[in-house]
Amino acid sequence: MAAAFTVRLSDELVEALDQLADRTERSRSWLVTRAVEQYVALNAWQLSKIEAGIAAADHGEFAGDDEVARAIAKFSPP
Repeated sequence: MAAAFTVRLSDELVEALDQLADRTERSRSWLVTRAVEQYVALNAWQLSKIEAGIAAADHGEFAGDDEVARAIAKFSPP
């Protein structure tokens, strides 16, 4: 079952949403539903990773010096 609720958006955002709806041949509601689904999924995933990291740290599971050095080297510019 779907629930309806009201959300307030700026005029500019509504205009951009309407343009996107026209260009994609989707309804405003469809676009907003997908955006909220993606936002909730991303934030739920991120929070679960943060919580897992905190739990690992609470159990003393930390990266060693060599692991940290490899990670830094991997993402450092050449």
